[in-house]
Amino acid sequence: MRFSGKTIIVTGSGKQKGLGQGILERFADEGANCVVSDIVIDDEAQLVADGLRGRGAKVAAIACDVSDAAQCDALVLQTVDAFGAVDILVNNAGIGFMMKPLLDVVSADFAKVISVNLNGAFYCTQAAARAMVKRQEETGKGGGRIINIASQAAKTGFPHLPAYVSSKHGMIGLTRASAVELGMHGITVNAICPNHVTTALGAEQNLYFSKLLGFESVEAYVANMAAKNPMGRPGLPSDTASACAWLASEEAHYITGEALNVSGGEEMH
Repeated sequence: MRFSGKTIIVTGSGKQKGLGQGILERFADEGANCVVSDIVIDDEAQLVADGLRGRGAKVAAIACDVSDAAQCDALVLQTVDAFGAVDILVNNAGIGFMMKPLLDVVSADFAKVISVNLNGAFYCTQAAARAMVKRQEETGKGGGRIINIASQAAKTGFPHLPAYVSSKHGMIGLTRASAVELGMHGITVNAICPNHVTTALGAEQNLYFSKLLGFESVEAYVANMAAKNPMGRPGLPSDTASACAWLASEEAHYITGEALNVSGGEEMH
């Protein structure tokens, strides 16, 4: 129960079998208060919240469009109202379904991906860090953890995903810049770079790339991914959740500005 009394926000966590849900489940099991957040709090998000309550966690479900800075501020303020503080922020919200060749991408689609994946991480980082610093100034209890869910696409280029790859590379820059400035307040900022995980977004990518690359089926495409991975399988939400738990723990208090691969050896730089 190493996170007992701590409060975690995970953006983009209102989907069943998503990375966000997997991360919150890990923290709920270790005693954290959990904030489920997504662009809308619909029936699916409520199911995620109910599942966390079933694990014994105190839970709030708060809608937030991360591409809107005011909503990111409100997310943090509502969390503080509900639980007294924000100790851990995981910037997980992201979109990557706009898969097209570079020459066919329209500017509005490119801007949309950047607005969610990169701008959203900035807005939420800024809002959470302000709350963490304010608590330090008012109570003397400082520090916090900010974790950005990047991607293997933050380090390696992939075809037909120019906006997604650009946004995730930018997230690494945001991680490093934030870590430099927030370290003096005891706030660490790190990124996690998972390889492919078959979430709802991952399933759309599987369908698109299996057709693009000429595989007979999605299953054949996934099997090919597994065969190329040193560990013999794609990633799971629990893999990323475990890395988040370590980075948020006291054992990682001196780790900041890093981009940690969680890829089964598929990504090594």
